[in-house]
Amino acid sequence: MERNYAIDFIKFFAIAAVVVIHTFPSDHELGYFILDNFSRFAVPFFFAASGYLFGLKIINNPKSIEYFKKYVIKILKIYFSWLLFYVLYDVFQIYIDKGYHSHELEKYIENLTPLNLLYYGEGTSGYQLWFVISLAWSIALLYLFYRLKKIRILLILSLCLNIVGLFGQGYSQFLEIPIDSTRDALFIGLFYTTIGFWFASASPFQQSKKVEIKTYLFFFFLFFALQLSEGYWLEKVLSAKHGEYFFSTILLTIFLFLFTIKNQQVGKGMLITKIGGNALGIYTIHVLFIDIDDFIFHKFGIGNMTHDLTLNLIDAFLVFSMSYITYNFIQYTKTRQLFGK
Repeated sequence: MERNYAIDFIKFFAIAAVVVIHTFPSDHELGYFILDNFSRFAVPFFFAASGYLFGLKIINNPKSIEYFKKYVIKILKIYFSWLLFYVLYDVFQIYIDKGYHSHELEKYIENLTPLNLLYYGEGTSGYQLWFVISLAWSIALLYLFYRLKKIRILLILSLCLNIVGLFGQGYSQFLEIPIDSTRDALFIGLFYTTIGFWFASASPFQQSKKVEIKTYLFFFFLFFALQLSEGYWLEKVLSAKHGEYFFSTILLTIFLFLFTIKNQQVGKGMLITKIGGNALGIYTIHVLFIDIDDFIFHKFGIGNMTHDLTLNLIDAFLVFSMSYITYNFIQYTKTRQLFGK
């Protein structure tokens, strides 16, 4: 199977977008209303890429159950390892600030409910881990429907759930649903993972002729402009609550994946493609470096300059760079231990 370099190429921009979302303050005009809405393609693309690559591995594979088990176990190992790390990090932070016998520690422990830890990926400072556990649940449901040969039904069902989930976010003022959070596997992860899987199984997309990149550039600007406009319209014009994903995000993700399927050699040999291949590692660790950067900025007395565009861009660059370097160091150390070097 020929490697799809375009996926890792897009992943670089996706993980950079995630870092931008998390480093810019929520009341920063440019960061919150423009960069934030612009960057909302990132996590849906990660889900779709995972579903696509998973599909390529198990479709027509007589040992698909073995690969499924191996894949889910790998995801869960990543999730619980980093979950434990952030729990210990949080407890240490509380101890330094308040002491072990503070009410804050009790409240923290009370928030570590089974539902938060095993489904929503919430309760710790590692809030980004919701994606990892949602991916595990999404892949499990996806494989179940694959074995039942009901992928098309799942695609329709998950699309409906995704649309319902939007009314738990920016569209809540039009139709409010009685669900606290729709940032989870059921309302977000399942649809985008399924659509990625469907691209892997739909032969017309694999066999169709290559489309010129300039055509994708047109749709690139069109769909991104739609997503940006949709988010801005909801929040600034209608004063709706912040939405993480939009109707246009669906079209944008589909377009991006058509690009990766039909232009698989894009990014081959490029450094950013290599970095994109480590997107999950950067994703899991970058929140730690956001805290470290914030601590350093406050120590130097520039923590109150959070609305300075240049400072925020430097912050995002530092977080991204330190996360990538640290993740590669961890992988290097693991490799040396494995081979006894």
